[in-house]
Amino acid sequence: MTGLVQDKVAIVTGGAKGLGHGISRCLAREGAYVLITGRDGAAAEKVAAEISTEFGVRAVGMAADVGVKADVEAMIDRAVAEFGGIDILVNNASLLSDNVLLEQKTDEMLKRTLEIGTWGSWWAMRAAFPHMKARGGGSIVNFYSIDAQTGAWLHADYNMNKGAIMGLTRSAAVEWGRFNIRTNAIAPTGMGQVFAQLVEDVPGFLDMATASNPLKRAGDPELDIGPVVLFLASEMSRFVNGELINVDGGQHLPGYVSVPHNLSEMEAQT
Repeated sequence: MTGLVQDKVAIVTGGAKGLGHGISRCLAREGAYVLITGRDGAAAEKVAAEISTEFGVRAVGMAADVGVKADVEAMIDRAVAEFGGIDILVNNASLLSDNVLLEQKTDEMLKRTLEIGTWGSWWAMRAAFPHMKARGGGSIVNFYSIDAQTGAWLHADYNMNKGAIMGLTRSAAVEWGRFNIRTNAIAPTGMGQVFAQLVEDVPGFLDMATASNPLKRAGDPELDIGPVVLFLASEMSRFVNGELINVDGGQHLPGYVSVPHNLSEMEAQT
């Protein structure tokens, strides 16, 4: 541990599972106090306890649905009450609706996807803003996606959501830079919850998914994704603002094939 974020206060939404879990651990290892949130409050509390024991820093877990404004505001209030302020906000939480074609997506699917992603990020950033401003600055890390970059099949609502988050990231970078609040985004591919489940459930999925990746492997949440968030959260990136960093082993260069193998069957359902 080098203490890159020593005694800084970080919030990681969706921080108990998948990529968020690795990010929470990475920040805590470098000395940050961490508030971990998720819809599964028990999981968030368990991970917080493990992190506190392992790294010797204070970590708190709480239930929060970032698609609910009152939950987001309670999350910000809890961080301030527990740690005295906010320095780092990692808007990791996201949601994938059912894998169906664009013409089969429903308004409710889009609504919930936007609530968790775009609205959740919007509410969290605006609620954290006065606290970061009072501390003389801060770092916000939002999440974009290779899916939006490539227009991935079956993710139209998710892709739309990620495009909105990127627009929000750039607007905040421009407007809040005057307060030394830096806002950046990463587009990670790694062993998140959905990816890890597919690896477990589908024989050969890992080899297939990494075949076109220049590094020929999937990103580890703690060792590959977390350190980039740490970089953006620390003073090492003090002059980085409004940036998008692809954290995917180069996967964005060749892209990936997302056409469903059963496209004709799906079209027949329309």
